[in-house]
Amino acid sequence: MIRKPLLTGVRAVAIVEACKAALVLLVGFGLLALIHRDVQALAEKFVRHSHLNPAGKYPRIFIDASERVTDANLWFLAALATLYSVVRAIEAYGLWHERRWAEWFALASSAIYLPVEVYELMHKFGPVKFSIFITNVVVVLYMAYALKHSADQDRELAEATPPPPAPPNT
Repeated sequence: MIRKPLLTGVRAVAIVEACKAALVLLVGFGLLALIHRDVQALAEKFVRHSHLNPAGKYPRIFIDASERVTDANLWFLAALATLYSVVRAIEAYGLWHERRWAEWFALASSAIYLPVEVYELMHKFGPVKFSIFITNVVVVLYMAYALKHSADQDRELAEATPPPPAPPNT
């Protein structure tokens, strides 16, 4: 039996991308659920329910920001979330089905965040930020490795695959 070791890692990246697509799509639906609702009242209720001090710096920023949310903003953010989800789902599909363009896209789309993540880590270190950074570094390095070695692996698999049996003579 022939194994494709690179495919396992690429498919793992595909699963991560599909999960990101699903999560952001759910957030988009959540934003749509806020249309025609008093977002500020919901934000205040959330802050109280979370046992945060509404007069505290960050809860106050959250409540003040919710005061300026309009239905148009919610529609726009939901549309952006949908677009992002579609792009990530297409990438996941391409990775799962071994499309070279998807491997390049995964490499580029993960690498583009690295400078921002480095800046964020230098500005204020946090375990979540560090985990996201490490995950993206691993994806970038793995996709670069997969792209470098996938042509060699395809060639080896083609050489190892026996030719199809000849049709029987009758």
